[in-house]
Amino acid sequence: MLYAIISEDVANSLELRMVARPAHIKRLHNLQDAGRLVLAGPHPAIDSDNPGTAGFTGSLIVAEFESLQAAQHWADADPYVATKVYSNVTVKPFKKVFPQ
Repeated sequence: MLYAIISEDVANSLELRMVARPAHIKRLHNLQDAGRLVLAGPHPAIDSDNPGTAGFTGSLIVAEFESLQAAQHWADADPYVATKVYSNVTVKPFKKVFPQ
């Protein structure tokens, strides 16, 4: 089943993100290589694909996991959690309707 991992950043998280980003991206590549990643990306703090020093306010990952518990376990092990980039992480089931 698919799960949405919706994360909210702490204020002024850009520096913390940059430190943990390589390990965070590696985990996403692993999901992608396994054919389980639907989409992933950050929420820019401003209306721009490249927010510069404004940074980001959180992230969204949609991926396939065996269970809600497995998705939560994966989310809890994110380097952004360990380095305190995220202030809150919500994991919930997701039903993809579009695109078909």
